[in-house]
Amino acid sequence: MSRPAEKRSARNQSCQRKDVAVANETAKTWLITGVSRGIGAEVAARALARGDRVAGTVRTPEQAAAFERMAPGRASALLADMTDGAAIVRAVGKAEDELGQIDVLVNNAGYGLVGALEEYSEGELRRQMEVNFFGAVATMRAALPGMRARGKGRIVNVSSIAGLAPYGGFSLYAASKYAVEGASLSLAQEVAPLGIRVTLVEPGAIRTDWAGASMVHAERVIEDYAHTTGEVRAFFEDYFGKQPGDPAKVAGAILAVADAGNPPRHLVLGSDAWARIHEEIEALRRDLEAWRETTLSTDIEALSAASTA
Repeated sequence: MSRPAEKRSARNQSCQRKDVAVANETAKTWLITGVSRGIGAEVAARALARGDRVAGTVRTPEQAAAFERMAPGRASALLADMTDGAAIVRAVGKAEDELGQIDVLVNNAGYGLVGALEEYSEGELRRQMEVNFFGAVATMRAALPGMRARGKGRIVNVSSIAGLAPYGGFSLYAASKYAVEGASLSLAQEVAPLGIRVTLVEPGAIRTDWAGASMVHAERVIEDYAHTTGEVRAFFEDYFGKQPGDPAKVAGAILAVADAGNPPRHLVLGSDAWARIHEEIEALRRDLEAWRETTLSTDIEALSAASTA
């Protein structure tokens, strides 16, 4: 006959197994690009801390080992170059094989490129678009078949306030983020009936090394841009370490979006981003009103008359 203590122990173990089963049922599986530093690292750490499973792309074996040590069995590192479409497809396949379905895809990998449009080389231009835009598109395309088959999924694309209201000196970076914005907003309409939701996260300046070691400067410098792009370069050299955005809080906001029943299409983060987007909205409103007559005058006259009848 079992003793009372033994029975209590057995019941406790049974309850613990049930709790684990429930936790495993509610835990999410994430695929996050760029988990070795910055926002991607913060999101991954928070997701793992609450018991989720995370597959994350890294660029070196050392980064892979460090990431998997964070949560053995729940953290899976994927070696992938975001300019290599075939490698991205293999990485997504490995994530699904090792951790199961991908519930949340976070496209975070990317970098900033500073310079005037005229200063960029062809190689600098193409690499910026390959990493920031084409890499994100390749990851979405690889993850979508599984999400469609399950009839659910979340895609969170880390854009930037530069994708809505850019400053001078970031024309190519802004172009890459504008491209992410356009693709994401169109995709959101394509996949909403399939149970998949898409959110654009548009942070301002976050206190990561994006403006430090991760930032790339155009190799060519044209002196005529000294008082525009040149001042932007100098500003960011001084601004590094003083950015207002907290990466941990940004990560928390991304987790909240992933959990939300009705996630937003746009999530602007940071007081600086909030101020900047409202400046842009006001400037757009002024242009619309100032040129309203010209805007409406370009319709074919018969169609214009019918629409105002």
